[in-house]
Amino acid sequence: MGENEISKISEGLRKIGIGGLTVFKAKGRGKTIPKRIHAELGTEIYTPEFSDSYVVLLVLPDTKMDEAINIIKANCKIGKVFVTPVIHAVDLATGAESEQAI
Repeated sequence: MGENEISKISEGLRKIGIGGLTVFKAKGRGKTIPKRIHAELGTEIYTPEFSDSYVVLLVLPDTKMDEAINIIKANCKIGKVFVTPVIHAVDLATGAESEQAI
């Protein structure tokens, strides 16, 4: 997932009323083997064990889940979407809890 894809996903989510989004860069290894790269002034070629990727973290109401997944799928061709329940949320600034906190 590239930076352009992150921007498109962010814009799409904003259009359906999802304002909160956390993005961080990570290194990882998936099923695909990363491209070989040149090192040491181009004299040595090696395959890195890990490649760079982005992780997008969303906490949203169940009613927005399908729309959010569709926006991500429409703007990103590589990656995974994991859906997991959030048991409880508290907004420390306002004191709001549960769905009002997100």
